[in-house]
Amino acid sequence: MKTEVSVQQIRKDAEDMFRAGKYYCSEAIVASIKKNFELDMPDEMIAMASGFPVGIGKSKCTCGAVTGGIITLGYFFGRTEGTNPKDPKSVKTLELAYELQDDFKKNHKLLCCSVLTKGMDMASGEHKEQCISFTGEVAENAARIIVREKGFVNTDEMDKKEV
Repeated sequence: MKTEVSVQQIRKDAEDMFRAGKYYCSEAIVASIKKNFELDMPDEMIAMASGFPVGIGKSKCTCGAVTGGIITLGYFFGRTEGTNPKDPKSVKTLELAYELQDDFKKNHKLLCCSVLTKGMDMASGEHKEQCISFTGEVAENAARIIVREKGFVNTDEMDKKEV
C-alpha cells in the first residue's frame, strides 16, 4: 500500500472512470482509491459498490457517490470481526462516515439523489456532469480523510510547500 498519494489524482481518476463509462459513481470511487493507494484489495470490492449508483439501485435515495466514499472508509477503518458494537473501530468508522456525508450535505444541502437531480433527464449531459462532479468531490474528501487519519502524505500538499 502506498502511503503517499495525490488526493487530486484520486479525484481526477474517479471522474475520468465515470466520464469514460468504465464505472458509475460508487464503483469509480472504490476503483480510484484502490488504484492510487495500490491496495491489495480484490476487484470484488469494486463489485460490492455496483448496487449503489443512482441513489442505491436506481431508487434515487442516498447519493451513490456518498455511499461509495463510505465503502472506502470502511475498508480502511472498519472491523472484520463481529464484536462489541462499541468496538473502537466501529465507533471511528461511524464518525468518519458521518464526516464524509456531512461535508457533502454542507455543500449540497442534502444526500437525496432525486432532489439533487430534480428536473434533469438521466440521459442528459447535465445530469452526467453533475454526477461526475459529485464523484470527484467525494473521492477527494474520502481520500483526504484516509490520508489524515492514517498519517499518510498528500503529495499535493508537498507540491504547495515547494512553491
